[in-house]
Amino acid sequence: MRSIVLLALVASVSIIAAGAQITARARPAPNPPWHRGIVPVNSESYYNAIECGKQGGADPPCVFWDTGLCPNSDFTLTWYTGYKQVAYEVWQAVSHKQPVPQPNYQAAQRTHVIIKVTPARGSTSVLTDLVVKRGGGKAVAPLERSTSSGGGQFAFDYPAFAPTAAVTIDMVAKDKTVSCLIPIAVLSQLR
Repeated sequence: MRSIVLLALVASVSIIAAGAQITARARPAPNPPWHRGIVPVNSESYYNAIECGKQGGADPPCVFWDTGLCPNSDFTLTWYTGYKQVAYEVWQAVSHKQPVPQPNYQAAQRTHVIIKVTPARGSTSVLTDLVVKRGGGKAVAPLERSTSSGGGQFAFDYPAFAPTAAVTIDMVAKDKTVSCLIPIAVLSQLR
């Protein structure tokens, strides 16, 4: 009996290790509050992004919400959205003690979700692809993709990141794949 229990324990640990992946963590950004996830810029998100940018400081979580989202030793992800475009423009002005600008609403609406992948410091991994999968594992095709210098840049439409189903991001390298699960609760906090 004891050997059966030990065998079952070893088998379950092997299954867990084989299926292990990174789970994304959102940075806490209490002000201004946001729980709608990454959405195309609309009047609500536009003015929320302006308020976010007005916070100033060296690293406001509402502007740099993507910092450390999928921490791993191989790749770093940097995200760009219409929300971030507006918040960053305001933050830049406020940080340089300039008047709060009125960012271009139409330009922000035209901005897609861009994910830039760069090799982490000291990593020898070379990115060959980035695969975004929703819910049951259906891959979402990027609108644009390019790889260079061990990393790459990928553009997606906003529905790929709607907080209605978990998303898995596979950072495919020549020698391995690094997967990052973004649960619905985290997706809803992204901007």
